[in-house]
Amino acid sequence: MQQNWTEKKERGSEFLLRFIVWIAKTLGRPATRALLYPITLYFMLAAADSRRASVLYLSKVLPHKPRWRDVFRHFHSFSSVVLDRLFFLLGRADLFDVHVMGDAYDAADSATTGNGVFLMGAHLGSFEVLRLVARKHDAVQLVLLMYEENAKKIGALMAAINPEAQQEIVSLGNLSAMLVVKDRLAEGAVIGILADRILNDEKCFTTPFFGRPANLPLGPFKLAAMMRRPVFLMVGLYQGKNRYDVYLEKIADFGDADLSGREKTTAAIEAAMRLYVERLEYFCRLSPYNWFNFYDFWQNTTHD
Repeated sequence: MQQNWTEKKERGSEFLLRFIVWIAKTLGRPATRALLYPITLYFMLAAADSRRASVLYLSKVLPHKPRWRDVFRHFHSFSSVVLDRLFFLLGRADLFDVHVMGDAYDAADSATTGNGVFLMGAHLGSFEVLRLVARKHDAVQLVLLMYEENAKKIGALMAAINPEAQQEIVSLGNLSAMLVVKDRLAEGAVIGILADRILNDEKCFTTPFFGRPANLPLGPFKLAAMMRRPVFLMVGLYQGKNRYDVYLEKIADFGDADLSGREKTTAAIEAAMRLYVERLEYFCRLSPYNWFNFYDFWQNTTHD
């Protein structure tokens, strides 16, 4: 039986986190990045399950059989994005070369006109880079929806890095969370959620992802439909060194959709989720080393 991603033990501790934060603040980004090479090598060698998951994913997205250096680059990209999260939270936008691609700013304008929207992300690139895009919109209220355990970890992370950068985090799984979301949407907030991982027995939607059936949580999109709000996909792709490319695309508008009846509502939700997955595939092919689900994403399927 495959291990659920929520059951994987974290490698590290609050002490280690605070130590890394201290190094980053003291030595700066270039020196801290140099430490990523031995750290990446260690975790690549020690985390056998994650290494196998990397090979499985890369075999689907790369034009060639994954090599050792491909797996190392995959792990190193993840390490780089995790490190940069520290500097995003420290407000060091000056360290990064962020390219907002296409009509992302236009989409951001549409998403921040006082009517609340949902921003669906994934464990693809950096979601924290959204902070830099949001700098153009001083009035943006960002609220993050997370599973309870992740909410606690992120709260501890932010407190360790920069207490002044704290933002509202709502734990999923209870009625009060839905009431908070409803209130924040009415205030024009942007509700951010990573919509690619299933928690335990959560209801899911099965759809092809790189040619194999994959399960995704229905909850985030059902919530957006229930609230009758637009849904945007946000992806911040790490391109090496200090560059990030940010994409923001509208993938559904449940305010305009015909949701009269259960069948039409289900069809609208499933259409939005298919488009979400299609765009994830596109961005994975565009920047293949940005997929950071280091577990078997196709757990219930048979592999070649």
